[in-house]
Amino acid sequence: MGKREVLSIFGDDYPTPDGTCQRDFIDIVDLARAHVFAVTRMIEGKMKEDCEVFNVGTGRPLSVMELVNAFEKVNGVKVNYRIAPRRPGDITAIWADPTKANTEMGWKATRTIEETLKAAWAWECHLAGK
Repeated sequence: MGKREVLSIFGDDYPTPDGTCQRDFIDIVDLARAHVFAVTRMIEGKMKEDCEVFNVGTGRPLSVMELVNAFEKVNGVKVNYRIAPRRPGDITAIWADPTKANTEMGWKATRTIEETLKAAWAWECHLAGK
């Protein structure tokens, strides 16, 4: 979109298949649906405790490089990126265990990373008037 000259990928020497860190990327629509499920659970009196905690996510880590490659493929756009030094405190990999949300709330992330990246790019194009 041209908002940044280059996308910085912080580190390519992590002990992962491609060297970039891994995260659990979730579509905003899935995250919003999780909130609706949680509020519905409260309204319907189905909570087991006064305060409940649920992990929401896909349960699958995806590397930053996999994300960039998927974005380029699904949108037909080349991402200008560079490998930058690791940031202090960054961890190799982290992802959710949505088992409790799946079983107790009946919620599950359903949107694919391709759908997420396509929608995100379409929104950025819309905002830019393109």
